[in-house]
Amino acid sequence: MARPHSHHSLSHSSSYNRAFAISIALNMGFVIVQATYGILSNSLALLADAGHNLRDVLGLLLAWGASFLASREPTERHTYGWGRTSIWAAFLNATFIFIACGGLVWEAVQRLREPADVVGTTVAIVAGVGIVVNTVSAFLFWSAKDNDLNIKGAFLHLAADAAVSVGVAIAGIAVTISGWNWLDPAVSLVVVVAIAAATWRLFRESIELELDAVPPAIDPLAVKTYLAERPGVEKIHDLHIWAMSTAQTALTVHLVMPSGYPGDVFLQEIQNYLKNTFGIDHATIQIEMGDPNYHCLLASDDRV
Repeated sequence: MARPHSHHSLSHSSSYNRAFAISIALNMGFVIVQATYGILSNSLALLADAGHNLRDVLGLLLAWGASFLASREPTERHTYGWGRTSIWAAFLNATFIFIACGGLVWEAVQRLREPADVVGTTVAIVAGVGIVVNTVSAFLFWSAKDNDLNIKGAFLHLAADAAVSVGVAIAGIAVTISGWNWLDPAVSLVVVVAIAAATWRLFRESIELELDAVPPAIDPLAVKTYLAERPGVEKIHDLHIWAMSTAQTALTVHLVMPSGYPGDVFLQEIQNYLKNTFGIDHATIQIEMGDPNYHCLLASDDRV
């Protein structure tokens, strides 16, 4: 059986407006500091981290905007609301990261060929500030990181940035002690690889969700087994599970019950179980009696 997975309505995301505003302000201020001292100290590692943090500011803005749109009420034309904007935000964030990583790799390779003098002490101090800024920013999203993938993405990126800043600080100290300036671009390459590796999962999952794949936290076989074993259910078909947003999951299914409609209590019990056990918030269940004279056109597994 799938592990319990709690999802909440996207409306809760709007309560994180203050967290988004504070995190964006802190990170934008830090980007300016990093870029300034990265140029003054001639540190590519510091500039690389500044570029990554600038991307995070953009990512936070995207996540904030998606959170706002996702909290809007459904309309006659957008009957599911705007929840899928949070999936697009995740996809765009991942794409921007990969583009930035490509540029940083190119610059790092050039620096490895011709190492430049680096002020290691400055690099270490500025990176230390980054550790504090990113840790505080990540903490602002701690309470909701398990309830909304959009907010969880913001939390994980900020937490990863804190770890990356640790690496940059170590590089600055190492350059100061050893005088090996090539350590600075070398560390920037390690930073880029770590960022790209962490981003790949976000990129892959966002594409899968855009293609209406079953969310990774849900075991479709476990859902199918549970529904098939309900009292009075002879068989099931036309089962679909997909993400309405990064925080809400939908399901539709046909239950063949020869004895007829089982009552609202039966349906509510199923909906509650699907929500509490699998995190499926929006379940639509169609009851059929299996009359051979009126065969369901969607009964075959190869029909969509």
